[in-house]
Amino acid sequence: MTDARAPRVVPYGDDAVLVELAGLAEVRALDDAVRAARVSDPDAAGVVDQVPAARTLLLRVREGVDPGVLPVARWWGARTARVVEGTAAEVRLTVDYDGPDLADVARLTGLTVDEVVARHTGARYTVAFGGFMAGFAYLVGLDPVLRVPRLDSPRERVPAGSVAIADEYSAVYPAATPGGWRLLGRCGQTLFDVDRDPPALLQPGTHVRFTAS
Repeated sequence: MTDARAPRVVPYGDDAVLVELAGLAEVRALDDAVRAARVSDPDAAGVVDQVPAARTLLLRVREGVDPGVLPVARWWGARTARVVEGTAAEVRLTVDYDGPDLADVARLTGLTVDEVVARHTGARYTVAFGGFMAGFAYLVGLDPVLRVPRLDSPRERVPAGSVAIADEYSAVYPAATPGGWRLLGRCGQTLFDVDRDPPALLQPGTHVRFTAS
């Protein structure tokens, strides 16, 4: 029987392939398996960069490696593998839970404001992928009770550091920008700094916990 979730590998320029997957769970599983392979034997895989998204995983290889021979099927078969314990960083972000949408989220979910905060801080998140703007990380692991839709009309300006939720994700806005996520509060940590290596604080695979100030 054919596995409907199996990846579809598409050439992506001369030094990369784009792996198309059924959904975010499959992306996270394959991304973890590739990272585990690179940790155990960095030279064997030939991969120098991997960029997960909601339904794809971009794999870029070092010079001289044919991306067409990457063992994607083998990694897919080993997708229960996880990055070696201790290699996945955990970032803790301190939040002032005073966001303009906090009361609305409580109303939509049938919780009190304190219960919303408790559920948001009680979860352990993982950076699934980045996007939208430099340093913006889509965090999975949100308590299902807190899944609320985006605003009907996006704000013209969301302040930098705003901690937000929308649908199945939580996130922190690294810079001021328009945005339609519901704002729970703000944190003071710098999410993106061009002088830092790497510039983005929240890399794919990183674990995140929020703490109320």
